[in-house]
Amino acid sequence: MINRINMYDSIKNRLLEELKEINRNGRFKSERIIKSAQGSKVKIEKNRTVLNFCSNNYLGLASNNLVIRKASDVLKSHGYGLSSVRFICGTQDIHKELEKRISKFLGKEDTILYAAAFDANGGLFEPLFSEDDAIISDALNHASIIDGIRLCKAQRFRYKHNDMIDLEKQLIAAKNCRSKIIVTDGVFSMDGTIAQLDKICLLAEKHDALVMIDECHSTGFVGPTGRGTHEELNVMDEVDIITGTLGKALGGASGGFTSGPKEIIEILRQKSRPYLFSNSVAPSIVGASLAVLDIIESNKTFIKQLKKNTDLFRNEIKKMGFEIKPGNHPIVPIMLYDDYLAQKMANELLEMGIYVIGFFYPVVPKGQARIRVQLTAAHNHSEISEALIAFKKIGKKLNILK
Repeated sequence: MINRINMYDSIKNRLLEELKEINRNGRFKSERIIKSAQGSKVKIEKNRTVLNFCSNNYLGLASNNLVIRKASDVLKSHGYGLSSVRFICGTQDIHKELEKRISKFLGKEDTILYAAAFDANGGLFEPLFSEDDAIISDALNHASIIDGIRLCKAQRFRYKHNDMIDLEKQLIAAKNCRSKIIVTDGVFSMDGTIAQLDKICLLAEKHDALVMIDECHSTGFVGPTGRGTHEELNVMDEVDIITGTLGKALGGASGGFTSGPKEIIEILRQKSRPYLFSNSVAPSIVGASLAVLDIIESNKTFIKQLKKNTDLFRNEIKKMGFEIKPGNHPIVPIMLYDDYLAQKMANELLEMGIYVIGFFYPVVPKGQARIRVQLTAAHNHSEISEALIAFKKIGKKLNILK
């Protein structure tokens, strides 16, 4: 009889050594436990309440009463879940309603919902492109885009991050391919940098290529009416495909989507594996997302408050002497460059009641460790001031500031 304990010992020992190495390098990721709803303040272990500056809850709607009420109403009317995939018995009227609303909001013909935004990117490329085609991807694109491209047989070209000269070089290198698509994050989640979509779209027109953007850190709050980076840079009609999430500004739960021309969306319904083989988005999430769209389209207060909070924090943190990535996005990377220092600073700030997370390799490139601060519309002036005071104190304690 096979001794399965001995069989596992070899891999167990290897994994233990790998975990020790991660710890030695200061790159072990611990998960903090939150004991409350998401918001500008959260309760953590030992019943401590801390200010939360590391959430993607950009508009502060994750615990909004109207959103929760709509989720509860739909939970009662449409049930907890569908127990099936969309094409069997997992499509409800509200799924189709949300797809229409997202399409209209983003200015696209049609939309398909996924269980997660990772699935939207993972299931996009393989159904549409083959070895005759070319995918030209920004070097710092999200992991879900990278994995989605890996599942596709198309020829792969990578251009230097946000570098339009190198993008054109790659487009020229791919000139003999049947179809070409430029793929980029709308906002790069580690840096808060907005892609140069206006220039990208001009190059796409010049070289007969499609344009796809991932709008997970954009939809709902970037642009004058929150429609995203394609609105911000005035290329609403030039961007062909948009992927995004329901799990950040649009309520903060889960679920993703792809929007674009109706023929592309129909092919995805027929062939996209994460769509065909995953349960449909839970009804309560769909209902809450519809409520969020109602709020965004009727009330610009949340977008304006987020911008005000972002400008305040960015201006004051720079005055202190911290190095941050330039821009105007509520993602504010405070550059520290050292993995241990990023973790140390995050822990010291938590002791002062400020919840932030250190980011380090492999989440960011080696030598690019940072604290990623994220502002939301839910933060008030006094909360931001308290965070700034804590950053200054810890910055001096750790000799980051003079």
